[in-house]
Amino acid sequence: MPHRNLTRRSAITGTAALGSAGLLPTAEAATTPPTLRLEDPRERARILAKIKGSCGEETVYTFCRLHLYLYLNDGNLKPMVTMQNLNASTWKPLPNGNYQGTVREVGAYTAFDTDELIDHWVNPVTGEKREVWQFFGGPLSVEIGPDGIATGPEATLKPKEMRIDVVGDKILVANQSAFSFPNPFKEDKWPKEAGAPMFFWDSHYFFSAPLAEVANPKVTSVSSTVQFQNLVSFHPWLGMGKTPGRTYGKALGSKLRSLDDLPRGARAALEKRTPEIFDLKSWTKPRIDFAEFMQQRGPK
Repeated sequence: MPHRNLTRRSAITGTAALGSAGLLPTAEAATTPPTLRLEDPRERARILAKIKGSCGEETVYTFCRLHLYLYLNDGNLKPMVTMQNLNASTWKPLPNGNYQGTVREVGAYTAFDTDELIDHWVNPVTGEKREVWQFFGGPLSVEIGPDGIATGPEATLKPKEMRIDVVGDKILVANQSAFSFPNPFKEDKWPKEAGAPMFFWDSHYFFSAPLAEVANPKVTSVSSTVQFQNLVSFHPWLGMGKTPGRTYGKALGSKLRSLDDLPRGARAALEKRTPEIFDLKSWTKPRIDFAEFMQQRGPK
């Protein structure tokens, strides 16, 4: 897709021509919106970094409430649980004009659409009570360039950028990711956890940010609103390997100015279940979700 300059059109462009010639430059100056030079690869990388992370040297936190539903290949979605999700990414600019981030991410499970921590979840298909498995991921290295985020082989997101739009005073950025890998859980050892031979993970992200902030050269990280949806094979902790379907996730959140912006209930849940996210200097060892599950949980 060819890149082009994106601007907001003045609401009075059509009527300005009817004014006197002497007033026209003043009217245009008063209504000219910021211009984003997306045809310039370095500028495009900088814009995407500002929206998704930072184009400076700093740590950025993003909080989302991820509501999870069961989809059983028939009927409506069934509300399941909510994950209080916190992402911490430490950024720096690179000599090639790209931006590198080191990402750590956690999730604490609560009762659906509440801040009430849960230790167990009842499988609605089998009636089995399953112990909740908290989510940890990272540190992972990612790089933002003119075409979006490139992730390493260990990441479950492989984003492909979609078109960038300006609507009113907002800039909208979206991407989509389709990823699959061989399921490491085998039926002979994990009869309840093992599912199909392949594990599927689809994620669709959306970012909205103020156009004026994005265009401001003094701002390194803008106040983006974040929304994502995913459709994922059943995680082993659910014990639904033999059940057709997937989990559907719907998340809404925002980049934080600081951890002080983290909602009180979510922070309490995260501090209790995933305190590592608040001590990044001590979190140096990679946390690999499936590998840790296999080591710490035996087949049920």
